Amino acid sequence: MPQFQDLPEIVTVTLLLSGGQQYQVAIQSENPLLGQLFEVLADWEGKRIRRLFQIPLDQGQAVLAFPCDRLVGMVTEPPIVMQTQSVTPVPSEIPRFLDGVLPSESVQIDDFLSPEEHQMLLHYVLERESEFVSTTTSTGDENYRQSVVLYDFPEVHKFITDRIRSIVPDVVKALGLTPFTVQEIESQITAHNDGNYYRIHNDNGSPDTATRELTYVYYFYRQPKAFSGGELLIYDSRIEDNFYVQADTFQTIDPRDNSIVLFLSRYMHEVLPVRCPSRSFVDSRFTVNGWIRRQG
Repeated sequence: MPQFQDLPEIVTVTLLLSGGQQYQVAIQSENPLLGQLFEVLADWEGKRIRRLFQIPLDQGQAVLAFPCDRLVGMVTEPPIVMQTQSVTPVPSEIPRFLDGVLPSESVQIDDFLSPEEHQMLLHYVLERESEFVSTTTSTGDENYRQSVVLYDFPEVHKFITDRIRSIVPDVVKALGLTPFTVQEIESQITAHNDGNYYRIHNDNGSPDTATRELTYVYYFYRQPKAFSGGELLIYDSRIEDNFYVQADTFQTIDPRDNSIVLFLSRYMHEVLPVRCPSRSFVDSRFTVNGWIRRQG
């Protein structure tokens, strides 16, 4: 059942029923009815049990009764916006907009690998410096992204993706998402060195990437740390013309060694420029980064 917070005591709801009928009702924000109405709208495949709504009108002088499948939409005052796409499972909770802004949420886990695993991965990457290639973007813009990447690393790919797969249920719960079936975990190893960056973008804005649910970034590098910068900025969202767009506010993720951060792939985000005085590959900011796809 969705839980509502930061709402006034009374929410004005205009119910839009099939056949063009509409009714305006006032519902207490703590009333389970509010969540039940949203559950019906979120039930795209009709999997929930059919129910009859009976809603008092005119201070109990009348009752509006209708089967749940007649509800086709709602207008709420203040606005309550559900985070969803036509192909994305509906989250288990309704996002909380503060002053029109939906704060981004992420999970960062320290000590993701054991010290031995961390060193093994670092040694593996340093031995393959010659196999890294320059990164590109779908638009071909040379000034949008600068780094090098290793796409093929079969010796450690399964080990890394299996470890990531094992934490998905806890991450989904922490982010308040509806559980989903993982179809695929995409992965690449990226190195950012002096002056490298990645400008603002999201990870599921095209038909080919629409099933990317979560983005992850695992940070690892040689100690003592020989670079600065390279923070990850994850931007908050706001609604504009019924689309999520980037807000001016953001959270800053420190690229802590041996930590992994996960967040919704639809969030706009960027990597700030790295400063690495030695410009040596061994001193780079390394990541295993990729995307967790839900079954479409």
